[in-house]
Amino acid sequence: MNAHYCFAVSSLNPSPVIIAHDKIPQSIKAAANFSQIPSWVSLKSTPSSLQTQENINKAQIESIHLISLSKQGKLKEAREFLKQMEDAGISVSPRSYKCLFEACGKIKSLLDGRLFHEQMQRTVKNPPEFLENSVLKMYCECGSLADARKVFDEMRERNLVSWNTIISAYAENGVFDKGFCMFSNMLELETKPNGSTYIGFLRSLLNPSGLEIGKQIHSHAIRSGLGSNASVNTAISNMYVKCGWLEGAELVFEKMSEKNAVAWTGIMVGYTQAERQMDALALFAKMVNEGVELDEYVFSIVLKACAGLEELNFGRQIHGHIVKLGLESEVSVGTPLVDFYVKCSNLESATKAFEWISEPNDVSWSALITGYCQMGEFEEALKTFESLRTRSVDINSFTYTSIFQACSALADFNSGAQAHADAIKSSLVAYQHGESAMITMYSRCGRLDYATRVFESIDDPDAVAWTAIIAGYAYQGNAPEALKLFRRMQDCGVRPNAVTFIAVLTACSHSGLVIEGRQYLESMSSNYGVATTIDHYDCMVDIYSRAGFLQEALELIRSMPFSPDAMSWKCLLGGCWTYRNLEIGELAAENLFQLDPEDTAGYILMFNLYASFGKWKEAANVRKMMAERNLRKELSCSWITVKGKVHRFIVGDKHHPQTEEIYSKLEALNDSVIKEETGLLTEEDVSNSLPERKEQLLVHSERLALAFGLISTPSSAPVVVFKNLRACKDCHDFGKQVSLITGREIVVRDSFRFHHFKLGECSCNDYW
Repeated sequence: MNAHYCFAVSSLNPSPVIIAHDKIPQSIKAAANFSQIPSWVSLKSTPSSLQTQENINKAQIESIHLISLSKQGKLKEAREFLKQMEDAGISVSPRSYKCLFEACGKIKSLLDGRLFHEQMQRTVKNPPEFLENSVLKMYCECGSLADARKVFDEMRERNLVSWNTIISAYAENGVFDKGFCMFSNMLELETKPNGSTYIGFLRSLLNPSGLEIGKQIHSHAIRSGLGSNASVNTAISNMYVKCGWLEGAELVFEKMSEKNAVAWTGIMVGYTQAERQMDALALFAKMVNEGVELDEYVFSIVLKACAGLEELNFGRQIHGHIVKLGLESEVSVGTPLVDFYVKCSNLESATKAFEWISEPNDVSWSALITGYCQMGEFEEALKTFESLRTRSVDINSFTYTSIFQACSALADFNSGAQAHADAIKSSLVAYQHGESAMITMYSRCGRLDYATRVFESIDDPDAVAWTAIIAGYAYQGNAPEALKLFRRMQDCGVRPNAVTFIAVLTACSHSGLVIEGRQYLESMSSNYGVATTIDHYDCMVDIYSRAGFLQEALELIRSMPFSPDAMSWKCLLGGCWTYRNLEIGELAAENLFQLDPEDTAGYILMFNLYASFGKWKEAANVRKMMAERNLRKELSCSWITVKGKVHRFIVGDKHHPQTEEIYSKLEALNDSVIKEETGLLTEEDVSNSLPERKEQLLVHSERLALAFGLISTPSSAPVVVFKNLRACKDCHDFGKQVSLITGREIVVRDSFRFHHFKLGECSCNDYW
């Protein structure tokens, strides 16, 4: 406190103790807390003392305060204080100006830098060399190469720092021709370059286009006698990695007599980028054996290599090493650990690694949320996101993209729309990928109007965005609009990719467009340059099967250039059930059970097919196979959102607070609907016996959700129900009948597509 008091009163009580700032010992400078000096210090003193020793002392004090303001980044206050000093005729020390220029360069404040420079030119004659270099560096850091060059050309004397500063600035901004010109001028004036000269050049070469320039710099560094300089060689090796010449980087690295951690890490980065993860792991093991000091960046790279290989055991060993060094709580190490375990599908370990991080950042949270989404834990992803929003941690665009994907999977329109609004407010909608994820999210939530609005807002949609909107219409069964968008995509000059054709073929499949589907499949390679895959052929098998062309589907499976997979036979089996073809159905089931013996849907389809022909013995054998393999069908679940709250129902559910009203409404509807008894099992009641069929149909999950929607929503609003499995024929017919009886529009999204029921008709035309 006494020290601050002395500074405040020194202009009134001169003391020989006060000395020029340039001569203040470093220990005293470090101990002084300049931030507590008030802005009004000493400038209110009597003007009559300007020519005395008191004025000299005053200038020293004000320079100290000016330095304090610059170090705190208070440039506005510094400008005002500088003006007061100039008006009072008090000079500013060169060191004060140097601090001001450093502050301007740090925050890239070109306007302030120019103002301070102009004042320095007015008040300082023959500025010292270090001050001119400070001005030069400030302009370079602010990105004004024109100002920097003007200062450089007007400098009375230029030292090596001056040349290195301007050359590095040109190189960092990609103006290599001027950088080399300056380098040549430097040599002509017999100023010998040092390691920093070359390193400044090398660090600016970031892609293959700079490789030849990099080789020239490398050659010149050797001729200049810097061939054994560890820092220069490290920069050369890293430059070759960035420019894509890994062999050159390895040669430089191997010849280095002294290798630091940066050099080792640079080669590891090169191996990882070149998909040579095993070489990266081998190099890490060599680092450990040679006793190289390991830092956080080394661990982040080696964990990335382990993640690429999904090498869980090696990664766990590295994790143990991290724990031994006490780095597990560091965010720079903990975040790559989370990402590693996520990519190895070990969500439990990923969660534990996240919990160990003392201060997780936005990347840490994003890695965890992405992990939940990749593992299908979408509700946990949303819970984690809600927890993140309550903390003072920034949210990045990748996190929002993951949340859009989670809301898409859960068909959670409310959460998705809220996340969309938050992302827009924060300007964090990732260009293209984030927008495409939103299109898919709104499409899956049944809001094609919102999806279309997002798509049309994109200035220049890429193939991913086009594919998302085409798939949205295909998923809704609107093939004409989907194919119209596909043609529009081509007119815009955007090249479709393999996924685009999956969407196009799906649109054809859901609308019975057999000829069009075959034409698209056959033209993929010849007209669009897109290689076909088994997925495209499976789509064509599905098109044939849904349309009843079962023999054509079978022939395609046998003749296609790929070995059929489980989906090939499953699509065919689905068609055999629809069109009651037992012969081909048995063949399809046999192959399906061999390729995917745990697919319960295949057993259900085959059970129903046998039952439709009265082959109860064979049907019983199918059930027996399921029992022997301990297969149980996924529990059917339907849900509906009313007033922002999600209401879920399972088969025969009686846990809802309004159960009595729901069942009462359901019974009233059933009294009005004419039902036909087929005596066949659906996907929802394979484990039940046939005599109970009629009663079971009344309590299917989507019927409960539908009844609740009818009693809980305005009569003018559509009832939108979501289901995790494919809708059975009985419930599909029930939906049509209810839409006719009530006059309400009913929308059901099952695992295959959307069904829009209106006045007794469905948008799928009973084709699903």
